[in-house]
Amino acid sequence: MMRKKSISASKASLVLFLCQMISALEVPLDLSQPPTITQQSPKDYIVDPRENIVIQCEAKGKPPPSFSWTRNGTHFDIDKDAQVTMKPNSGTLVINIMNGGKAEAYEGVYQCTARNERGAAISNNIVIRPSRSPLWTKEKLEPNQVREGDSLVLHCRPPVGLPPPIIFWMDNAFQRLPQSERVSQGLNGDLYFSNVQPEDTREDYICYARFNHTQTIQQKQPISVKVFSMDSLNDTIAANLSDTDIYGAKPVTERQPVLLTPTGSTSTKVELRGNVLLLECIAAGLPTPVIRWIKEGGELPANRTFFENFKKTLKIIDVSEADSGNYKCIARNILGSAHHVISVTVKAAPYWITAPRNLVLSPGEDGTLICRANGNPKPNISWLANGVPIAIAPEDPSRKVDGDTIIFSHVQERSSAVYQCNASNEYGYLLANAFVNVLAEPPRILTSANKLYQVISDSPALLDCAYFGSPKPEIEWFKGVKGSILRGNEYIFHDNGTLEIPVAQKDSTGTYTCVARNELGKIQNEVQLEVKDPTMIIKQPEYKVVQRYGQVSFECIIKHDSTLLPAVIWLKDNDELPDDERFLVGKDNLTIMNVTDRDDGTYTCIVNTTLDSVSASAVLTVVARPNPPFDLELTGQLERSVELSWIPGDENNSPITNFVIEYEDGLHEPGVWHYQTEVPGTQTTVQLKLSPYVNYSFRVIAVNEIGRSQPSEPSEQYLTKSANPDENPSNVQGIGSEPDNLVITWESLKGFQSNGPGLQYKVSWRQKDVDDEWTSVIVANVSKYIVSGTPTFVPYEIKVQALNDLGYAPEPSEVIGHSGEDLPMVAPGNVQVHVVNSTLAKVHWDPVPLKTVRGHLQGYKVYYWKVQSLSRRSRRHVEKKILTFRGNKTFGMLPGLEPYSSYKLNVRVVNGKGEGPASPDKVFKTPEGVPSSPSFLKITNPTLDSLTLEWGSPTHPNGVLTSYILKFQPINNTHELGPLVEIRIPANESSLILKNLNYSTRYKFYFNAQTSVGSGSQITEEAVTIMDEAMASRQVDIATQGWFIGLMCAVALLILILLIVCFIRRNKGGKYPVKEKEDAHADPEIQPMKEDDGTFGEYRLFSFVSSAPF
Repeated sequence: MMRKKSISASKASLVLFLCQMISALEVPLDLSQPPTITQQSPKDYIVDPRENIVIQCEAKGKPPPSFSWTRNGTHFDIDKDAQVTMKPNSGTLVINIMNGGKAEAYEGVYQCTARNERGAAISNNIVIRPSRSPLWTKEKLEPNQVREGDSLVLHCRPPVGLPPPIIFWMDNAFQRLPQSERVSQGLNGDLYFSNVQPEDTREDYICYARFNHTQTIQQKQPISVKVFSMDSLNDTIAANLSDTDIYGAKPVTERQPVLLTPTGSTSTKVELRGNVLLLECIAAGLPTPVIRWIKEGGELPANRTFFENFKKTLKIIDVSEADSGNYKCIARNILGSAHHVISVTVKAAPYWITAPRNLVLSPGEDGTLICRANGNPKPNISWLANGVPIAIAPEDPSRKVDGDTIIFSHVQERSSAVYQCNASNEYGYLLANAFVNVLAEPPRILTSANKLYQVISDSPALLDCAYFGSPKPEIEWFKGVKGSILRGNEYIFHDNGTLEIPVAQKDSTGTYTCVARNELGKIQNEVQLEVKDPTMIIKQPEYKVVQRYGQVSFECIIKHDSTLLPAVIWLKDNDELPDDERFLVGKDNLTIMNVTDRDDGTYTCIVNTTLDSVSASAVLTVVARPNPPFDLELTGQLERSVELSWIPGDENNSPITNFVIEYEDGLHEPGVWHYQTEVPGTQTTVQLKLSPYVNYSFRVIAVNEIGRSQPSEPSEQYLTKSANPDENPSNVQGIGSEPDNLVITWESLKGFQSNGPGLQYKVSWRQKDVDDEWTSVIVANVSKYIVSGTPTFVPYEIKVQALNDLGYAPEPSEVIGHSGEDLPMVAPGNVQVHVVNSTLAKVHWDPVPLKTVRGHLQGYKVYYWKVQSLSRRSRRHVEKKILTFRGNKTFGMLPGLEPYSSYKLNVRVVNGKGEGPASPDKVFKTPEGVPSSPSFLKITNPTLDSLTLEWGSPTHPNGVLTSYILKFQPINNTHELGPLVEIRIPANESSLILKNLNYSTRYKFYFNAQTSVGSGSQITEEAVTIMDEAMASRQVDIATQGWFIGLMCAVALLILILLIVCFIRRNKGGKYPVKEKEDAHADPEIQPMKEDDGTFGEYRLFSFVSSAPF
């Protein structure tokens, strides 16, 4: 299962070919040529009225073109309008709206002309329109009261904007309203209800219009909808009906479909070629109708047809004339159907068949410009020369117009011009510029020299030879520098100069020479071709079967060209591997640990190089889960129980361990399944406990070691009788949102917990520790009640009891809540500060009386800020810092203070509402600390025995500087350090001259500042004294004297003679007299002096000269 590809060779060939064809028409910019428009604004240009208007017009040409504009067909003199400027070396206009201009004043049709001595090119007509986002008109919206099951349309009617707004519906909480087959938004923005249900009752249906261009959103006033059902009939109507009438009547009348939009049986629609066709049908009916679309006498176009908005919208992209016809939508439910036929006609704005292309001719040559376009209706073709209708343009004897073609004969240099072709019909226009440039130029090759091409063996090779010349040069190819001309079927020679070798082989490697010649000259260029071995997968991944939680490995061993670097990637189902540490990718394999059901699929090994790509795939199968149970049956129905039985499905070679039973409440939560219970795998019957007022359906899921089956088909429905609620709401709380209210909240009961219709809540409260009676109110469809007019922050006893049409739930338990908080009344007193050290302080305060907190005490906040540094007079921006201390704490630490500074602080108490008043500001000061390092240390003016040191004071003195400490020591050639010398310098000094130093010696300096507290961090530098020039000069002079050189040569010759004599005498058996014993017992007093080992000698006394800063 292996496939190979050579990096889409055919596509690469086509792209390269097209690119080179385009480049072959380009006239090099160093040659004379008429203007060419390179960039312009869109034809329909909607601008933001709050921003400057930029109308683009860029062009190239030689000489560089000049630019002019027309507005609404007349010359636009930008020099007379202070708000309009043209960019330098450009035709782009900038209209200054942000500095007083009004966008509406510049609405109109603009056209740019780029002109030089060889012609004039023009832009499209650019229609400038400022975007508009008008406000919604105020209207009085009456509440919509509608009977359950009826249809409803909520109209949006957004303000007309430019461009049209995007419409969406949301509620007061800015949540999008859910849409479905029953409720959906139409293309016109209206909200359609095929049939209303009680849950549609709400007062906050809000239509929003988003104007993207100005990034604004407009909101319509909320629309109220109230749905009436049979249960809401008043007592007067119910009293006139018998019990049989009431219980025998259907609360909702089913209705067959009726189309809400479009109306009638037929309609028409015109769409333009290339656009998106949108057809819509929305129907009313109960049950909700299903929409189906067909095309009469044909099929809906494959790959271009999409269904949206729950199949209510038919979308066909990129429409053409072939999509014209009759489209029928059919709305159907169990009671019948309705249909509508939309007759679609596809028209077409002009589109190019052959757009005119630039024409480069040499003097005396012939040529043609062709302009062919199509459309529906067929467009009218007109020509312009240099922006002027050709009928009134200056005559050119070499030019002849023949409909959509201009024929040129024996052109001369004066024939150079820019021609415009305009193709227009009632739906739009096309405008194209094409120049005729008469040049006499020898050939040029535009492809870079010695360009390297690399391809895979047996794939196409395309060697580029982009060229220019006038007349058009002839191109020839040679292999090798002196090879013969290439001919034959094994090569393809393209008009743009490209040489194509359809099937490159290894022996195709080499140097290829391209030669371009015309009557004015010849030029050649060499390129290199390398043909590589293809990449292959010699060991492919194989089909695997594995159980869940097992391990599996796929191999992918490759062979590739030694000069290419392969990259191996693995895919699962043609997508990236899951981001999961269980997937281990090795050099030539993929291992999956702890396999799960999700790992089923096709795994593909892809090997990519810079030139080719190969792949191989294998399927992984994780053994199956059980088949779903079937034939579900309900028996023994009672008020609070029922018996469910089923037949198990196939075990798929893994025993079923248990069955999971789920239920759906079709009355309260249709379509949502909940866990009910589970039984062992040997059991196929279960007795189920039920709740009142639930319309039950059941389904069963089988489970084995491999996993869970798909759910069974649902059982028949079983509706239990109503009863009093069994339980009360949970999570009851009382928390005030304002100082004078109490907000009581709770978690509402789920639908099946209501046990019957008419679910409501009895909310009761009374002030704690006060002999008050309970105050109660009954509410429905809410989970919050606000009690107003309460004292500030007092405790309340609260309880919430559920009830329905059959009675109350058991008595609920009481909870304690509090009415709303208010800001604290007083500030903490007796604020004291104890400074611990130069960067840390401790603050104390007295707690405020709890009665003045007026809420839950959350803690205290300390605000502190630096007033000024005591070592500097300059002030800086005050940055307040805040530390929060939770609970009833009465002290806290303030870290990170700056030494030798003045600070202020205050303390505030905090409750759930916010902060109380601040205590009076307390001032405290931090003591001195050690300073930072000096800001710089520079060593200058080195001499034989002295160095000059200059320094800057510390950035943060953190106190009063008392002195500077300078330490230094020499460093020898082996980087060993000598004795350390220390000097104390007065604090007011900023430079120092060290004297009596050793010449040509490196010294290391350590420098720091001191306050009364201690020394700060040090800064280090190194410097070298200079060498004694006289001594160095003498050493050089001796080494270069002639007598010294002669003496050294004589000594060397004498040593050589002695060695020869010694060698001869030893070969003759003689002994050479040596004095080993004398040398061994030599007098130590006459031993030669040992060379300097690099250790330090004695140092002389140092003196220094210092200077105070100016």
